[in-house]
Amino acid sequence: MTPRLTPAERLAATSKNTTLAQIVTRSTWDQHVVEHAVFEFGLARDEWSCNDLRDQLPEQGHGFLGAAINALRASGVIEHTGQMTFSTSPATHGHRISVWRLSVKGLLIAQARRAQTTGRAA
Repeated sequence: MTPRLTPAERLAATSKNTTLAQIVTRSTWDQHVVEHAVFEFGLARDEWSCNDLRDQLPEQGHGFLGAAINALRASGVIEHTGQMTFSTSPATHGHRISVWRLSVKGLLIAQARRAQTTGRAA
């Protein structure tokens, strides 16, 4: 039986040269792909909410966004900033949603990925 990887382990093992644009073009969307998209988005921004991400994901990725955010939060890759904003999604009727950022663990994953990329180039 193959061991299940945590979101942090999956992100650490994923190709370091993947861009958000490449992720968006994938035809098969699941929670793991959306997790990776959230992580890549977090690398490019100091803080973000689902409002920001929703505009970047194709429609088929929207259904996985909440689960991806929860998995990354639970695994310590992202953290709540303590701020809230109002949702722009019509389905949520303007409810308050969290503002997120990469945690120290998320930043360490990013640093390890950069080091691995640099090591391959040498």
